[in-house]
Amino acid sequence: MIRIIGSYVSPYVRKVLACMALKGVENYEIDPITPFFGGEEFGRLSPLRRIPVLIQGDLVINDSTVICAWLDEAYSGHKLLPAAPAERAKARWLEEYADTRLGDLCIWGLFYQRIVGPMVWGDATDEARVEAVLAEGLPGALDYLEGEAPADGFLFGEIGLADIAVATFFRNAAYARFEIDAERWPKAAGWVARTIAHDCIERFYKYEKAQLSTNPAGRRQALLEAGAPLAAESVGTREPRRGMMKL
Repeated sequence: MIRIIGSYVSPYVRKVLACMALKGVENYEIDPITPFFGGEEFGRLSPLRRIPVLIQGDLVINDSTVICAWLDEAYSGHKLLPAAPAERAKARWLEEYADTRLGDLCIWGLFYQRIVGPMVWGDATDEARVEAVLAEGLPGALDYLEGEAPADGFLFGEIGLADIAVATFFRNAAYARFEIDAERWPKAAGWVARTIAHDCIERFYKYEKAQLSTNPAGRRQALLEAGAPLAAESVGTREPRRGMMKL
């Protein structure tokens, strides 16, 4: 049994769950917390207080990139990275670009500002930061991705880690009311749409909707009612605390 610590609406957790789905890994449970609801045990397991964390027996793995690399090495079947060295390097770079640049724009610049901050802390949205993301940050990122996106299908034949790593952030951007302009960035918009619509991501949408339909106090019950495979015990706390936070 694998345990994943991390929220269904985290793009990093979504990436790991999608890769597990591609690998056919079904024997898992999830503790759907966000880092600011993590208790002392969470801090012990994740010293940077970030999600996701994968636990299998005595094995504890932090960071979505490291987890996905382990999945590709530990499980046969669908390959998450292409075989050719040059293509593998490109896939790894796009994952890094997504985790850093798209993470900053889509999560901290939009999703946190419009959803997480107001919901968890009652914070006002930093409208200046949102406007900068919408006017400059995301257009610049999409100009770059338009040049990298395939005209059809996925980057390296079958869907893989690089496709998922990029697309997962735009699911969160959509929750924060941003959609890619398909006239301005047709290849990027089509690529992201195809990836998000793939079963490896789409299958978890019902859990994301259930989680977003309620406040943090009602999250667990909503997920149970949606059929999510939740862990019996949690490293989460009832009250959030500010500090080092990563979705």
